[in-house]
Amino acid sequence: MAVKIRLTRMGAKKKPFYRIVASDSRSPRDGKYLELIGTYNPLPTEKEVKINEEVALKWLHQGAIPSDTVRNLFSEAGIMKKFAEEKNKKDNA
Repeated sequence: MAVKIRLTRMGAKKKPFYRIVASDSRSPRDGKYLELIGTYNPLPTEKEVKINEEVALKWLHQGAIPSDTVRNLFSEAGIMKKFAEEKNKKDNA
């Protein structure tokens, strides 16, 4: 089972709100997911992003593949940098 970290669309018409979820790559975009990682609201002047860093790192270490948008959100939050540092420490030890 390939796991992807991606966005699930919520909210009303013309007012999108997204959940960042870990889900099976074969499930539909708005279908069931394995675990909720965070939320993303692009509408306010300053976009609101809330991510549970521990859960995100757990899924990345287990081999989950983030979508392009999620990878950008994780990079802005510093999660991808932290993941790379932990991976380098593990490889060097």
